[in-house]
Amino acid sequence: MTDSKLFDKKLTEGDGGSVKKSKKKQKKGDAWRPEGPRDPFAMLDSLPEKEQQEIQRALHLFSLGPSLPKTLQQAKRHTYRFWDTQPVPRLGDNMTTHGPIADGEVSVRKEPYSLPQGFSWDTLDLSSPVVLKELCTLLNENYMEEDDNTIRFNFSPEYLQWALQPPNWLAQWHCGVRVDTNKKLVGFIAAVPADVRAYETQKRMVQVKFLCVHKKLRLKRMTPVLIREVTRRVNQQGLHQAVYTAGVVLPTPLSSCRYWHRPLNPRRLMEVNYPGLRQNMNLQRALKFHRLPEVTKTKGLRLMTKEDVVGTHSLLQTNGSKFHLSPILSLQEVAHWLLPQENVIDTYVVEGDDGSLTDVVSFYGVSFKVLNHPVHTGLRAAHLLYIASTTTDLTDLMEDAVVLAKSKGFDIFSALDVMDNKTFLEKLKFSISDKNLHYYLYNWRCPNMSPDKVGLVLPS
Repeated sequence: MTDSKLFDKKLTEGDGGSVKKSKKKQKKGDAWRPEGPRDPFAMLDSLPEKEQQEIQRALHLFSLGPSLPKTLQQAKRHTYRFWDTQPVPRLGDNMTTHGPIADGEVSVRKEPYSLPQGFSWDTLDLSSPVVLKELCTLLNENYMEEDDNTIRFNFSPEYLQWALQPPNWLAQWHCGVRVDTNKKLVGFIAAVPADVRAYETQKRMVQVKFLCVHKKLRLKRMTPVLIREVTRRVNQQGLHQAVYTAGVVLPTPLSSCRYWHRPLNPRRLMEVNYPGLRQNMNLQRALKFHRLPEVTKTKGLRLMTKEDVVGTHSLLQTNGSKFHLSPILSLQEVAHWLLPQENVIDTYVVEGDDGSLTDVVSFYGVSFKVLNHPVHTGLRAAHLLYIASTTTDLTDLMEDAVVLAKSKGFDIFSALDVMDNKTFLEKLKFSISDKNLHYYLYNWRCPNMSPDKVGLVLPS
């Protein structure tokens, strides 16, 4: 019997009478309860611990991340049952033209897509602290990167509001799935509006983020339904294109980038066995190799303020024009994405002698929870968002950003090899990781591009 059939059999029949016993207890103590669909979490929790662990192993095998290819070679041998039905380029297609893949005038489905029995859609009201906390819990416990489950994301409510509520955000694009019996939030996908330029075409589209299904429910095939539903809701507003990223290979990457990491606190990273560190260094050598200046060197470097929004906007737009894929930001969006917020986003500008802004560098902060460690409970990673320079050497500006991140207590600095980042990553002792990040466009075809032509970063 396959793992998936075993999973279904155990949840419906039980083993060793464990589920039958719980049914007897329910009949005796809760005889007033009407018959209805069983709570899947209660069904799973009623099994012995050993069987729950077996099911979790099966779930890991069948969940979205590990089951999808991570290389192009693997992808060519993979069958994409869902993505083959979507308006995206096929693997192996040589894209030379620009434009939509499917006609945007097609009728939009009025009814929400059907979920498995026992589950219902819920549009999340992120202005509610209770709902925001529920979303934090779902993501922090299930939106995981590391296969060994030793480090988890630890998103804060403030971070999620920043990532999901930019100017003109719509509540109906925050799609949640709940269990009917106890209203537990078990699935989520979000879209936020964005103007994006792909080569010479500027399009109003959405950025799709935070696709997450509870680990115990990944055999329910909810992921395709979540994608279809958020697409339907976006289409209702007259938008038919999207940009998104993934660590796995789907049809078909517009560009494939790599993560680079620069330790700021080597001692802590080595003690928690942070993945991707140089394996040939002992602690003493790592501390010496990654030592940083105590202070910044760039004259006129300071924290961004509201008065800098117009100047920062101009710098970013000029810099973005160099790339094939870049955001077209409004003044309101520059204020939202870049104005400093404690533990969320840090932006520094360089002011020239005449008062004009000449350079900008920005990084956002992601927190992680460290599991089962006797000393450390968390890590903080700074991620490079945007860097643009007209007078300061790019390497010097970035080194100052790394120094500032360390002074603010970050343990590691991460960056993608997009934009002009490759010019300073090795010089500043960033090391390349084994993790890729692939960029995708939904319902839009255009030629592929190298990472240095990507001028867009999607915080997640």
